[in-house]
Amino acid sequence: MTDEDRGPATAAEILARARALAPLLRERSEEIARNRRLPEDVVQLVRDTGVFRIGMTKDWGGPELTFAEQTEVIEALSYGDPAAGWCAMIGMDTWIYAGYLDETVVKEMLANPDAITAGLIFPVGRAERVPGGYRVNGRWPFGSGISHADWVVGGCVVHSDGEPEPGADGAPVNWRLIVAPREQFELVDTWHTTGLAGSGSMDYRANDLFVPEERSFDFTTPRGDGPLSAPDAFLGNVPGVPLGIARAALDHVRELAAGKVEKGTGVPWAESYRVQTAIGQAEMELSAARYAVYGTLDELWDRLEAGQQPTPDQQVSSALARVNAFRTARSIVTRLADLVGTASIYRSSPLDRWVRDLHTMCQHILAQEQIVQSAGAHLLGGTPLAPFPLGLKG
Repeated sequence: MTDEDRGPATAAEILARARALAPLLRERSEEIARNRRLPEDVVQLVRDTGVFRIGMTKDWGGPELTFAEQTEVIEALSYGDPAAGWCAMIGMDTWIYAGYLDETVVKEMLANPDAITAGLIFPVGRAERVPGGYRVNGRWPFGSGISHADWVVGGCVVHSDGEPEPGADGAPVNWRLIVAPREQFELVDTWHTTGLAGSGSMDYRANDLFVPEERSFDFTTPRGDGPLSAPDAFLGNVPGVPLGIARAALDHVRELAAGKVEKGTGVPWAESYRVQTAIGQAEMELSAARYAVYGTLDELWDRLEAGQQPTPDQQVSSALARVNAFRTARSIVTRLADLVGTASIYRSSPLDRWVRDLHTMCQHILAQEQIVQSAGAHLLGGTPLAPFPLGLKG
């Protein structure tokens, strides 16, 4: 990058920009949801914060934020608008994936340090091995932010001569990710949902798409050795989204409380035992959830930075903290909506949107029961159903 292209270069600069943008995102939230994707000017505003370069390592000229610093930035954007925070969390993976790609491809990507990537990593597509690369076909769901992405990834099962290839280390299939410009995919407008409407997480399709070998990778062959080269590095900042929403909801209800009284008694909410207890309970739960997330992320980063692999128990603790962040945020916001009562059911109330957004994002694989099962299975010496989201080998 040239000095002119550098943009925000430190975690503090990027976080300050994200926090400054949050009020504007809040003002645009209803529009974002109606639009079912981020408007182009909002995408540019989010780009300008520097969030899409937070995973770029210093040897490429990037700021190389730690897992905890990344999560703070995502939390700040999600405080403004959940869909914007979600798309930022997904879109910043460009430089995580770049750590597995051929140097020639990385140099091409470096032309835009704020490049956005979208796509599903799980092997839904089919990549037939051909001279020089792969012939790819498939349809992938959940392409969050794909309408404004520069690059798209798609997980594939590699085939040779029409038959699936076995994977390394005894894996039943060869799971490989392909990377291509967004224009080479067909977008399928399927995103009509209860929550996270503004994320534009629609399906996308590849039809006989040729992808050169150098634009493909798997998570077993990182080219670097720092913390951002860990195969699950892209999972670290995910809990920033629910934590940001829960914080926004608590601040919103505390502001409402200043002008509300209990029906029937006229007791101000600030003096109501019922309201005091509800707010105190929510703050206690959110503080505990945040502490677990940031504590485990710092632990993982410190170990990786020291050149050591995290222990399986450390990986499990971080994954459980992530699931707990989603569940705690959903519980807090649902209870706050109940506390506010009928005023929370109208579209004009952000609580209505936050409840729907959290119920939707809690269906994501990283927040589902199988993560908890896999953690318990590991702790008991059993078989995890979903080892990869825990950072464990299958």
